Amino acid sequence: MSINLKTIQPEKILIRATNWIGDAIMTTPAVRTIRRNFPQAEISILVHPWVADVFSASPDVDKIILYHKKTEHRGISGIWRLSRELKKNGFDLAILLQNAFEAALIAYLSAIPLRAGYRRDLRGFLLTHPVNIPWDRKKVHQVYYYQGLLNDLGLQPGPDELFLAVQKQDKEKAERLFLDKTQNGPLIGLNPGASYGPAKRWPAEKYAELAMKLREKFKARIAVFGTKDDRKEALLIKKSCEGQIIDLTGRTSLSEAMALIDSCAVFVTNDSGLMHVAAALKTPLVAVFGSTNPVTTGPFSPNATILRKELPCSPCMQTHCKKNAFACMEKITADEALSEVEKLLPPLPC
Repeated sequence: MSINLKTIQPEKILIRATNWIGDAIMTTPAVRTIRRNFPQAEISILVHPWVADVFSASPDVDKIILYHKKTEHRGISGIWRLSRELKKNGFDLAILLQNAFEAALIAYLSAIPLRAGYRRDLRGFLLTHPVNIPWDRKKVHQVYYYQGLLNDLGLQPGPDELFLAVQKQDKEKAERLFLDKTQNGPLIGLNPGASYGPAKRWPAEKYAELAMKLREKFKARIAVFGTKDDRKEALLIKKSCEGQIIDLTGRTSLSEAMALIDSCAVFVTNDSGLMHVAAALKTPLVAVFGSTNPVTTGPFSPNATILRKELPCSPCMQTHCKKNAFACMEKITADEALSEVEKLLPPLPC
């Protein structure tokens, strides 16, 4: 059956965003496509609170609705409460970029008459416009995966370019709070964390060695990004540089982290949400990959370099190394990372 949402022209659209920062950033071309196809519609996006800053400055979204899954929208009663809240908005169309059964259930319970999304997670019967996945997801970048959904729904895809905005006042505030403007040298960000598991993490000792080499060779200012769970890694890096780093772990909001990444000359990172932030902001970046697949979730940016070792077992897509050796990460050296950073740095003044 041919599906064409363009013939509908809804007045009020609800987009269900994906659950994690990196995934949400990879949907931004699709969100732009929805806006371009329905320029007159009021577009709302349903997001978890930790993802909201991805869309806070987006010209493609009119309203952000928070899904407080851990508090007032927790459990079956919370889903019912959220659905009643959404129903009051009178949405004509829900486009589900999030793949789970729950996303379709909420749209159905919200009495949204048109519900479109991929036919996944046994939710097809809840959708009025289900779309089959026409390709092997292991061979297609996530950006194309989300754009492909809209193409199959009859929409004209917009540019496959990530969008993320940093407000000038937010950048000035973040730099004032966290950066010492009296120090010279390029600002280089290091992101040693990754939520998926240790198989995605280049060892903190290697980040520490890289930080020391960057300070010695370029007199770089080193900023370590991450959550409070990454403080142990930040401390190790700090010790290697005799305390001369900016430890941002657990100290910034997402919007502040975005502003500071936008200020970096280069960003060195594991496969993580902040990697996609750097890609969307066009910050030059070196991404270290181990267990995950750069074809599908690599940095979608012309300013990105991927460091990885091609091993028979990679990408294994596991959170932990079955051999407990993490060879795909251990074989990547600090000198290799240093070389790639040097290629991305702007020429030093004479």
